Amino acid sequence: MGLLDLAVLTVFLGATVWIGLSRSSGQTTVSDYFTTGRRAPWGMVMASIVATETSTVTLVSLPGFAFTNDLTFLQLVIGYLVGRAIVTALLIPAYFRGTYVTAYQVLTERFGRQVGRLAAAIFLGTRNLSDGFRLFGTGLVLGAVILTVPGAERVAGRLAPSIDPATTILVGSVILLGAVTIAYTYFGGMSAVLWTDALQLVVYIGGSLVAAVVLLQLIPGGWREVVDVGTAAGRFRVFDFSWDPNRSYTFWSGLIGGACLTVSTHGTDQLIVQRYLCSRSAREASRALMWSGVVVLGQFILFLLIGVMLYVYYTDYAPHALDRLSTDGQLRSDRIFPTFIVTQLPAGLRGLMVAAIFAAAMSTLSSSLNASASTTLADFYMPATGERRSARHYLRVARQSTMVWGVLQIMVAIAAIQFSGRIVDEVLGISSFTNGLILGVFLLGLAGYRRPSTAFAAIGTGATVMLSVRFLTGVSWQWYVLIGASATWTAGWLMARLTEDPHDG
Repeated sequence: MGLLDLAVLTVFLGATVWIGLSRSSGQTTVSDYFTTGRRAPWGMVMASIVATETSTVTLVSLPGFAFTNDLTFLQLVIGYLVGRAIVTALLIPAYFRGTYVTAYQVLTERFGRQVGRLAAAIFLGTRNLSDGFRLFGTGLVLGAVILTVPGAERVAGRLAPSIDPATTILVGSVILLGAVTIAYTYFGGMSAVLWTDALQLVVYIGGSLVAAVVLLQLIPGGWREVVDVGTAAGRFRVFDFSWDPNRSYTFWSGLIGGACLTVSTHGTDQLIVQRYLCSRSAREASRALMWSGVVVLGQFILFLLIGVMLYVYYTDYAPHALDRLSTDGQLRSDRIFPTFIVTQLPAGLRGLMVAAIFAAAMSTLSSSLNASASTTLADFYMPATGERRSARHYLRVARQSTMVWGVLQIMVAIAAIQFSGRIVDEVLGISSFTNGLILGVFLLGLAGYRRPSTAFAAIGTGATVMLSVRFLTGVSWQWYVLIGASATWTAGWLMARLTEDPHDG
């Protein structure tokens, strides 16, 4: 990294923090801090949805996926589009029938406070665990950047003589990224998150396009050679119609599992639902959600094609470089794109692309912190205090919660340094494990069931089934939401048949 790269990166980080600070004025209530008073235009909400679900894990791992596999990840995106249509029809209207701050207040209204709190607790646990892994993935990139600076390893060795310098640099990178994200989210709240998401979306899409152009120029035969070599190696395969439930990224697991995953994440997860609650109406929220699917499809195609081009470049023109990306003889695919960025992109563009990766990470992490804080406050703290404290007091607690969850995610990221698997699978697997349970309970509520015993029986059975699936079978994580939601719904339905009328209350 040269001075120009560092300047580009510094400008980006400075602009991000400045936006956060500038959006802090005028916030007097929790509603202002968490939902912008429901004044956000649909285009900004759409950009925020895309930026939020596109983390560094996506930007780093998808090129690595195409490098080692093919384009079958796109089958999952087909399911994403179907799931969005279902959310638009069934769930978004429910969030505009009241003045909610979180998705789990709907469950509290349907089943009582204990059920709402249980769902909120599940969200807080899985969200902060998975986003800790996302922060770790971004730390890998920053660590790779810092390692290119002359003398960096020597300084790291002096700071922690008993620890590998690369590990010391990685820990420092995680702490730095976490601290910057906490800072602008702490001051600006949801308004800062929306504005920085829009900036970060432009930066990471623009940076990825620039990287793709540079990469294509490094391949003598250009796009024709990419197509010829990639096709011969099977890298352009999109569809796999296998029915094997143990295999990931098949057409059926993508269509059905991807749709179920999206209904849960975009329909019942506070991370995305909070964006709808910032919209002016249910119609605008639905428009933002559907258009976000189009943008997500386009950007995933871009990331995967970059992976195919990386395969052609490294296997035909720089095979020796792959040796440095292997650990114990195993290729670390998540490090291929970051390594290309710091070693092959020219000055200035290198800084832009590193900023793009940071943008993808910070958009997701800031959203996670704000969503975790809103859930903590609206589902736990405010009910516990009877909402008798002042607006200023609750605003202060909201900011403090943001900081606490940020520190927790940093701790998870540091612990994840020992992890050696493909990050994208781990992150999506963590989320999918419990999303089905929450989706099943939401569907029970929409069907008219009201008793807490119904919800608790449903969640308990669903959790038991998912633990059995996770530890006793090899079923792909892409089926987790469908299995979890089906088990939860069925158990709740059976319980309700014995104890309540579906239209009581």
